Amino acid sequence: MISQQDKNEVEQRVFALFSLAEAHFKAPLRRPAVSWRKSGKNAGTANLTINKINFNPVLFTHNRQAYFDEVIPHEVSHLITFQVYGRVSPHGKHWQWVMHNLFDAPARTTHSFDLTPLGLKEYIYRCQCGDVNLSVRRHNKVMRQRQQYLCRRCNSVLAYTGQQR
Repeated sequence: MISQQDKNEVEQRVFALFSLAEAHFKAPLRRPAVSWRKSGKNAGTANLTINKINFNPVLFTHNRQAYFDEVIPHEVSHLITFQVYGRVSPHGKHWQWVMHNLFDAPARTTHSFDLTPLGLKEYIYRCQCGDVNLSVRRHNKVMRQRQQYLCRRCNSVLAYTGQQR
């Protein structure tokens, strides 16, 4: 459970980054709503059309400093890029510029947090070079014969082993 103090500190960080962007772009920007709910493996998500940021409370609890250093700037950058430049590539040059030059944060597109605390179920698939874990969502697509996945290393079709973790 996220404490009210943590929620307040996160919102303060979000608003401080918006203030920095407003000073740079010399234009007012709309502050987003901030919510807290698990969203699969995502550390955070930014909804551009409703101007809202969602943070994963479980990953926040286990990676607090990384949230302040990278995740919050990452999601705020999406909203600022949209408000300033309109619809552009999600992790393209505008977003990267905001991350690197304005927020002095690494412009990484994914996190490498330990996902064990999320307790997500994974299904074990096999290819020519070994085992690969797929999420429930991807496994269900395979089971419904709507999707087939290839190994990124050997390019062979992944086959379900009948096992899960």
